[in-house]
Amino acid sequence: MSSQADHGHELIPRPELTPDALRAALAVVAPGRLDEMQAMKEDALAKAVEWQSLSPVQSWVLIWAKEIEIARRPDLSTRLARARRDLEHEDPDIAREALRELSAVMDEALKAVREWLVRLSSRRA
Repeated sequence: MSSQADHGHELIPRPELTPDALRAALAVVAPGRLDEMQAMKEDALAKAVEWQSLSPVQSWVLIWAKEIEIARRPDLSTRLARARRDLEHEDPDIAREALRELSAVMDEALKAVREWLVRLSSRRA
């Protein structure tokens, strides 16, 4: 796991992008989602065999790294919860803003994961 925090308060360091590290991180920040993670992993592995491609596994890693990024950062998880709550608001402007915020949170989390992936790759080179 990473020892340096990038975005203020974080519940845990950012995990390495391996299945075991992601599972261990999820067990801390969102243990109720472990079954969902496992089911998606099994589906990704089955597709990888069927398609003779690692793409499904790579997608699984990115999806769960993004989900963990959000869960480990209270700033992002709070924004996400607020946006989800407001998605069904009766005021269409509030609902539209919630959709924009939901997208912004996902984008920010994915950007952080991709930057982490680049840093990991450059360390290994």
